[in-house]
Amino acid sequence: MQLSDKNRYIIDEIEGYSKDFSILISMMNYAREMTIRHVQDLSTEALDYRINGIGNSIGMLLAHFNAVEKIYQFLSIEGAHLSEEEIDRYADTLEPAISLGEAATVISGNTADFYIEDLKKTREKTLSLFQELPDSWLYETTPWWEELPSNNYFKWFHVFEDEIAHCGQIRLLKKYYKLSQETKR
Repeated sequence: MQLSDKNRYIIDEIEGYSKDFSILISMMNYAREMTIRHVQDLSTEALDYRINGIGNSIGMLLAHFNAVEKIYQFLSIEGAHLSEEEIDRYADTLEPAISLGEAATVISGNTADFYIEDLKKTREKTLSLFQELPDSWLYETTPWWEELPSNNYFKWFHVFEDEIAHCGQIRLLKKYYKLSQETKR
C-alpha cells in the first residue's frame, strides 16, 4: 500500500479497519514505504553487496523483513495454538532469512522488484488477516520471548520496529556499495 504525499505523516483510521488496527497499519505502512524507497532502484549487484564480503546484504535484509512478517502471521494468528514441533517445522521453511548471517548468503541474485513483490504479497496477507480480527485481539497476552508476557500489539510493533532498525543497515550498505564502486574507477 503506497501512501499518498497528503497522508504520509498521518496516523489515523483506514477504511476497512478498526481504529486500533488502523493505527498499527499506519505505522507499518510508513516503515514499509521507507524501505521500498531505499531499495527500489538498486541493481542486483548492489542488493547482494556485503561489506568486505561479510555480514548481511540488502537482499538478505529484505528477505528477513518478509520472513519476520510471515512468522508473525503464523505465530500470532494462524498457528497460535500449535505445538512447538509444528512451530519449529514452520520456522525451518523461513530459514535462513530469519536468522541472517552466513547462512543467509544463499539469498542472492534477485532484483529489487523480486523482493518488493514478495514484501507486498506478504503484507496483503497480513492486512487480510487483520481485517478478520477484533481490536481485543491486539491486547491478548501470551508468553513470548523468555516466557515474558507480550500482547499481539507489541508483537506486531516488533515486526515494523525490526524493519526500521535494519533500514539503518540498508542505508549504510548503500553508502559502502557506492564507495566501493567509486574506488573501482
